[in-house]
Amino acid sequence: MAARVGKSYAGPSTTHHQMTRTETLGVVGGGQLGRMLAEAAAPLGVEVVVLDPTPECPASPVARDQIVAEFDDEEGVQELAARADYLTYEIELADPDLLESVEREYDVPVNPDPETLRTIQDKLVQKRTLREAGIPVPEFRQVDDRADVAAAAEEFGYPVMLKAREGGYDGRGNVPIADETEVEDALASVSGGAMVEEFVAFEREVSVIGAKGDGETATFPLGENVHREEILRETVVPARTDEEVGERAREVAEDVLDLLSGRGVYGIELFETPEGEILVNEIAPRPHNSGHYTIEGALTSQFEQHARAVTGRPLGATDLRGPVVSANLLGDVEERQRAEISGDEAILAHPGASYHWYGKHEVYPLRKMGHLTLVRRDDETPERLLRDARDLRDEVTFE
Repeated sequence: MAARVGKSYAGPSTTHHQMTRTETLGVVGGGQLGRMLAEAAAPLGVEVVVLDPTPECPASPVARDQIVAEFDDEEGVQELAARADYLTYEIELADPDLLESVEREYDVPVNPDPETLRTIQDKLVQKRTLREAGIPVPEFRQVDDRADVAAAAEEFGYPVMLKAREGGYDGRGNVPIADETEVEDALASVSGGAMVEEFVAFEREVSVIGAKGDGETATFPLGENVHREEILRETVVPARTDEEVGERAREVAEDVLDLLSGRGVYGIELFETPEGEILVNEIAPRPHNSGHYTIEGALTSQFEQHARAVTGRPLGATDLRGPVVSANLLGDVEERQRAEISGDEAILAHPGASYHWYGKHEVYPLRKMGHLTLVRRDDETPERLLRDARDLRDEVTFE
């Protein structure tokens, strides 16, 4: 059994949820994840207040209120804690020390556990914690300079992947190095500490959306993720692999959930090797882009599941309504500009397509602006769903 990181919170008794008053969930972060979380929490009788530095952030139209402050602003987080019955976060830029402080001062449970956030924020610490727990991960090494990278490359063989230890997301901070001539430029592009991972010649990238509740866990079916330029483009569920791989991925995800402390949803990114083995790539202690399909494709969405978990409610069923594909709508412009979308009428006109616009006022190259989802209606194959989702996505432009 894997060792546990951090502490656990037993949560309120179920009698607390007799609807005598509206509960408030405070969320650090008000991007698209906060927006969809607020949409999912409302039917549960839970109002959401978000803290985000961007005025009129994507979550603001659907949240009860927004506190405009940086993610690590002490006064802002204190105000959020004072107004909330529960606290969570939808971005890893939250400050675990500050969250621990307000948890004590305001007696408000914070989930997932701030210690879990602290572990996951640093990718080197994250990988060491997983390896020490016996959870399979790619080989890796800490690197501080060119000599360290050369030593890692000699051990693993080129190509290798250079990763910033902190702050990277959506592929930012991940730099493939094909040979020694690229080392200097790669190091210059990564700020702060770094690590090198062996380059995994994977069969496919997959993920499991898992959740921890009070004494229970749940996992959604294995999804297959299609990336280009390190950015997630589409997710196909169920993944186009065999049942043994799916079961192994579920087992690894359960080990991750057992290791990390605190209620909530976790996005667990994985590699499937050509031999059918599963390696953990990265973990997000929050709802994840690869789980957006659950809104229409599963009995409980990942956002409702997160709201249930962090407020101490029972977890929902994770069964699929049917095979499903989601596709991201990304900025296709050359430079930052006002967001003006066209071509989305094709999504709205397509039978069975669901359209999610994130309400961002500006678009820039590869920025996530929305997504669409297709759930199988008749006898459509996953390949047909994927093709249709791509065709609809490619109709959309911001130029």
